[in-house]
Amino acid sequence: MLADSHCHLNYKGLVEDQAAILSRARDRGVTAMLNISTRESEWDAVIATAEREADVWATIGIHPHEADAHSHVDTAKLVERAAHPRVVGIGESGLDYYYDHSDRERQQASFRAHIAACRETGLPLVVHTRDAEEDTAAILADEMGKGAFPGVIHCFTASGDFADKALSLGFYISISGIVTFKNAKELQATAARLPLDRLLVETDAPFLAPVPHRGKTGEPSFVADTAAFLADLRGESLDALTRATAENFHRLFAKTLA
Repeated sequence: MLADSHCHLNYKGLVEDQAAILSRARDRGVTAMLNISTRESEWDAVIATAEREADVWATIGIHPHEADAHSHVDTAKLVERAAHPRVVGIGESGLDYYYDHSDRERQQASFRAHIAACRETGLPLVVHTRDAEEDTAAILADEMGKGAFPGVIHCFTASGDFADKALSLGFYISISGIVTFKNAKELQATAARLPLDRLLVETDAPFLAPVPHRGKTGEPSFVADTAAFLADLRGESLDALTRATAENFHRLFAKTLA
């Protein structure tokens, strides 16, 4: 049992050979993949893949890079599209102050609209945060005060302090192939101590291929390599880690069990 909690199967590099990509993932024990959307123009294709493939599910969302171009995507629009039976999460949404491709206030407004959609639908939030720890934590805490909602910090690369804040809010934390990189010592230290019942693994494919695939196009099958590295890092059996992270995935994205 392995769940890739975050991949982009309709992105260039994967979509051209999607059937083979999925076959290789299944051959390595991947039993669930979450196909993430980042802009409205992707929604139909992302959902269509999930409709076609029984072990693939979809999200509806707007990446912070795209916030300026999607001011028309409000909570109501997200809620409407999230009613589809194969849509199991909202996002990815959040804050990215590293690139600042969209105005920060616009990013924050979009982020809050996604959170409101999670609260209304009961679906979990998929959070992207980069160089924006303080504002991300503040918004999550503020919004949690308005009513609880589930979620995951995807592709976690933030500080241990931010991990603790996210965990205190009830969030899961998803670890990508970055944890296998030699210079990721702080991330490795955090990943080693995360509670097993709040841990997910992901590829963020086609990005961030883990060792020993660095430099290649990432794909969901590589989640097996990240899981193996994590199990060794944490001193756990690979079977225990893969089973737990898959169970966590289906617990968080509970609509996958419907």
